[in-house]
Amino acid sequence: MDSVTALYWARDSHRVCGVLSFEYGARHNAREIPFAAEHAARLGFEHRVVNLGFIGELFRSSLLNGGDAVPDGHYEDETMRQTVVPFRNAIMLSVACGWAESLSAEGVIIAAHGGDHAIYPDCREEFMGAMGEAMRAGTYAHISLIRPFIALDKGKIAAEGARLGVDFSRTWSCYKGGAVHCGTCGTCVERREAFLLAGVTDPTVYANLGPLPPRPGSR
Repeated sequence: MDSVTALYWARDSHRVCGVLSFEYGARHNAREIPFAAEHAARLGFEHRVVNLGFIGELFRSSLLNGGDAVPDGHYEDETMRQTVVPFRNAIMLSVACGWAESLSAEGVIIAAHGGDHAIYPDCREEFMGAMGEAMRAGTYAHISLIRPFIALDKGKIAAEGARLGVDFSRTWSCYKGGAVHCGTCGTCVERREAFLLAGVTDPTVYANLGPLPPRPGSR
């Protein structure tokens, strides 16, 4: 839901040259990527899928097929570190940066947000600032890294998506990649919280709608 909202934000704020998704062996790729293609087509943008199969073969993460089970709980729990795919954003941004320069684009937009900071080091501004500088310095076009949501929580992204007309029923978050959202893994918890915080109706079908776990430190 973050990346789709960023796509609609980009439509209103920039001239979009193309949309990238990555197939890297994640459990939820088969559920997530078709929705990305659907929204790109709806907005009239070229959508490409890049195969990064080596990540699934070489890296270790519960997010990947064949890894340990995806943990349940709050998305800021220490156990969610199991879902980190090492240096994933650096790899994806490198590909996106090269494609952007090849398309004569001026920047790359990523939907990393404030809620990612607790667990994912390659979503934090310390990393994003350094990666943005590398992209600028390493391209003739001085490609910029645009991160409109870096200081926002997921609730504000849900509110922004609603304002932009995003059909959130046509987005995917669950890391388990089942037939419907599980409702209990960290990213499902984050999604459920986001709609509550935004005061936006949640159109998602969940397998489990039990009480949300408390945020770490609030127990």
